[in-house]
Amino acid sequence: MPRIEPQEGTQTAFLTTPADICIFGGSAGGGKSYGLLLDPLRHVNNSGFRAVIFRQNYTQINSAGGLLDESREIYSYVTGAELRLSPPARWVFKAGSTVTFSHIEGENDLQKWMGSQICMLGFDELTHFSEKVFFYMLSRNRSTCGVRPYVRATCNPDADSFVAKFISWWIDQDTGYPIKERSGVLRWFIRRNETLYWADSPEELWEQYNLNTDAERQEPKSVTFIMSTLYDNRILMEKNPEYLANLKALAVVERERLLHGNWKIKPAAGLFFQRSQVGNMLEIIPDDVTQWVRAWDLAATSEDEGGDPAYTAGVLMGKRKNGRYIVADVINVRAEASDVRKLVRLTSQTDKARFTRVRIRLPQDPGQAGKEQAQSYIKFLSGFNVCAVPESGSKEARAEPMAAQWQAGNFDVVIAPWNEAYFDQLESFPMSKYKDCVDSSTSAFAELELKKVFDISPLIS
Repeated sequence: MPRIEPQEGTQTAFLTTPADICIFGGSAGGGKSYGLLLDPLRHVNNSGFRAVIFRQNYTQINSAGGLLDESREIYSYVTGAELRLSPPARWVFKAGSTVTFSHIEGENDLQKWMGSQICMLGFDELTHFSEKVFFYMLSRNRSTCGVRPYVRATCNPDADSFVAKFISWWIDQDTGYPIKERSGVLRWFIRRNETLYWADSPEELWEQYNLNTDAERQEPKSVTFIMSTLYDNRILMEKNPEYLANLKALAVVERERLLHGNWKIKPAAGLFFQRSQVGNMLEIIPDDVTQWVRAWDLAATSEDEGGDPAYTAGVLMGKRKNGRYIVADVINVRAEASDVRKLVRLTSQTDKARFTRVRIRLPQDPGQAGKEQAQSYIKFLSGFNVCAVPESGSKEARAEPMAAQWQAGNFDVVIAPWNEAYFDQLESFPMSKYKDCVDSSTSAFAELELKKVFDISPLIS
């Protein structure tokens, strides 16, 4: 068997810590999953040892470069190890010990684990799980194989997850960055009525809660957090040095999380788009645009119906020969449903007359009603290049790809009366009430990039 060694520093600490619960977290590419898979090798000669490593869904386990692929790079070299793929996928070792890969999509899945005994409980991306899932599965962390049951978890920063609060002692609450001197330091807690009580030693908790018997004194659990960054993963840095550039190219929120390991960063006004980041303000539309997309965010409430009606927005965006993007026109109005349909058609006619080939992208709301509305619009726009696309994920997540290019100065904007209102909405995203222009802009960008990937016309022309 080839000699498989943990990387120096953070992974070594992860593999040798005596903590009952160890969370290995930081930036993307820090080699966290690799460490999670290495850990069970310490006990594969124990016939009763059972490890289960969870992801939120099974697709994440089977995806390219996911847990299953990485496990092959490690366990295939262990003499007598056998991979059994029938769900759940698991490795069975010569002595009879096992490492199983499974998933918990939500709290409704917990009943499947009633009665389980899991010696090594692993979570890959712990922030994807809820607090209830974590502590329920902690009750399944038990064994009679002779190895003290323990938990190992990996994660990237997520300010809204329960993990952020759970490891808050290890994180500078002003900056959001891990406190280097506390990385790997053990603390202890007990949990009563869903509240955690922490101390610097188990003895403090024994005294504070009158834990006198041997059984009671087993109640405090030790926890540590070990910080990691991409720079800790020297193997990846050597084999794939461009990965660092990929992380640096992310928009600021994701860059802070995935490159710098910031646990406090959240989407906030000004963190996605700023007008000062525009490359050029153009007096005329350039003639080197190779692709045009007009994306719409539809509303059907007129301004005179009272309340606080939404807007319909349509953003015309293009991709130039030099790779830059241009925002050439923005429509942002309140109108009744029938007037919105007329507006979309008239604008499509105008765009086609000016630029010949303009892709029209419409949103498709979930459910049958959304599908029927989309089909109705496509039929109404017969003769135009039109598509309806279901939208998934949060508005912030959908905005990230465009924001990265915007922040890099790769967007130009045509000077027009709509500029001020457009910039105001972009700069206030995601805190502003109205996000119509942002939604239509990010949809247009997504369609441009999709066309770039799938447009085969150069091959058949």
